Amino acid sequence: MGRAFEFRKARKMKRWAAMAKTFTRIGKEIVMAVKEGGPNPETNSRLRVVIQNAKAANMPKDNIERAIKKASDKNTENYKEVLFEGYAPHGIAVLVETATNNNNRTVANVRAAFNKCNGNLGTSGSVAFMFDHVVNFKVKEDSLGMDLEEFEMEMIDFEVEEVFTDDEDNSIMLYAPFEQFGAIQKYLEENNIEILSSEFERIPTTTTAISEEQKEEVNKLLEKLEEDDDVNNVYHSMEE
Repeated sequence: MGRAFEFRKARKMKRWAAMAKTFTRIGKEIVMAVKEGGPNPETNSRLRVVIQNAKAANMPKDNIERAIKKASDKNTENYKEVLFEGYAPHGIAVLVETATNNNNRTVANVRAAFNKCNGNLGTSGSVAFMFDHVVNFKVKEDSLGMDLEEFEMEMIDFEVEEVFTDDEDNSIMLYAPFEQFGAIQKYLEENNIEILSSEFERIPTTTTAISEEQKEEVNKLLEKLEEDDDVNNVYHSMEE
């Protein structure tokens, strides 16, 4: 099924394990979406996607509505998305996606994690080129209105790299370059194809095989970073 599928499968359970952290992350995304395009999901495409993701994560409707109302308050501080790049032990590239309302705090925490775990925080552009920035959409198979082969042909125009069935919930997954997000979302909505969720991911172009003992060292850094409330996602080039 391809590199993207295997990457997603390896990270899926770990990424969604901490429900509280997931809700916190989605809450920040709601704030950023509302600040950018307003509180009405009908006219704010970014907010529509965040609400879909919130539902997919089983976030209660009341929580979603409270988050939108809070984000609409002009006194609510916005969050800034900041990407950090560096190396874990044994030459493993690491990308850290954060959403913060205090950049100084976040920089200090991320740097401390790298230093404490024998890593090195790098400069902008030092490792990002080693990862493909992609978007994935999960759509309801029953809403396609066409067979999978025909849908794949339609997706060629949007540079979609992979389309496959997720047998767990009878959905269709598709992966495409990050830049195609808006065009794909528009196509799906205009054709009444139900979007269950959507995510941005960074997939390593190559991975590095290391020993189990070395993996433990790398995982200490990854886990330290993931514990930080400002951190949304951590990506790495270690072979799973």
